Amino acid sequence: MYPKAYRCDFSEHCRHLHFAAYATSLIAVIDDVRARTKEVIKRLKKAYPDAHCALNHANPFQLLIATILSAQCTDERVNIVTADLFRKYNGPADLLSVDQRELEKDIHSTGFFRNKAKNIQAACRRIVDVYGGEVPKNMDDLLSLGGVARKTANVVLGNAFGIASGVVVDTHVSRLSQRLGLTNNTTPEKIEKDLAELVPKKDWIMFPHWMIYHGRRICHARKPKCGECSLNNICPSGTVE
Repeated sequence: MYPKAYRCDFSEHCRHLHFAAYATSLIAVIDDVRARTKEVIKRLKKAYPDAHCALNHANPFQLLIATILSAQCTDERVNIVTADLFRKYNGPADLLSVDQRELEKDIHSTGFFRNKAKNIQAACRRIVDVYGGEVPKNMDDLLSLGGVARKTANVVLGNAFGIASGVVVDTHVSRLSQRLGLTNNTTPEKIEKDLAELVPKKDWIMFPHWMIYHGRRICHARKPKCGECSLNNICPSGTVE
């Protein structure tokens, strides 16, 4: 089934010619996934030269806490909350010394505050008891912390330590990767695996930032601005004119 935009009342012959050209160009786009990925990176890098981690932080521990808080919450809201939170608590020991109910009040506006407070204190406990108060620098150790899954671990390793451990997959990266035909999968783990095979390792850290910037500015979930998109003519889901 062709996109609604391409349905017309022309003769069968005209319709065939129109669709044949469209289908040919689309097949070419779909088949050469690696070349398309390379071009996507080239264009997004040019479009968003200042792309960076949107979560404000001064050290790995702050980034860890901010990323835990970012689950089901906007980065803007997290930054508002952590501005006060990081002034009140200097590190894992401080967050362990406070009653969980007080911490819940501190982070209430980020949503799921009870579970987040519990995870934050569990992570702080292990950081203090096992890692000497320092955030660990490898995937396995990070995954042992409360509230930390691969996305959070990749964010911390990539943006706090400069370690390309994988590709961060959030809602924007997931949506754009599917629309661009870079993956047919829907779970973050499988999408990350597909992207890791397509995206050069040197771009693993920045690729999610470029995708997130593009997702927020152009490729919206409900009404993508295909007419303003620099990827339109190489995107299988884009409007073709």
